[in-house]
Amino acid sequence: MPHYAKVCDGKVLQVIVAGPEFFDTFVDSSPGSWIQTSYNTRGGVHYGADGQPDGGVALRGNYAGIGYTYDAANDVFYAPQPYASWTLDQTTWLWSAPAPYPADDQRYVWDEATVEWKLVPEG
Repeated sequence: MPHYAKVCDGKVLQVIVAGPEFFDTFVDSSPGSWIQTSYNTRGGVHYGADGQPDGGVALRGNYAGIGYTYDAANDVFYAPQPYASWTLDQTTWLWSAPAPYPADDQRYVWDEATVEWKLVPEG
């Protein structure tokens, strides 16, 4: 069943699951518009039930979440900026850190003060 995001002034306020016919009788007097979003779309790619890209049509960049932005000019949803130093990739509509995540088997967290990934101590 489809998902719809309630968008007002470019911000997602609510996300619901509803068939298109729901809107034939639904009365919503609050400001904003209902825009379809896809649970299977992330980073401009459509994913199947197995979590793998399946070649399906990606819908609006990313699945919408409360607090996300809807960019009407590009017809995409994207998450809030996680850190001031991160930039929005306007191909995937995902935020990118200024340094790549380390390519090893350890866990890291972003440290905005030093603008780098810090190793998470075990334990």
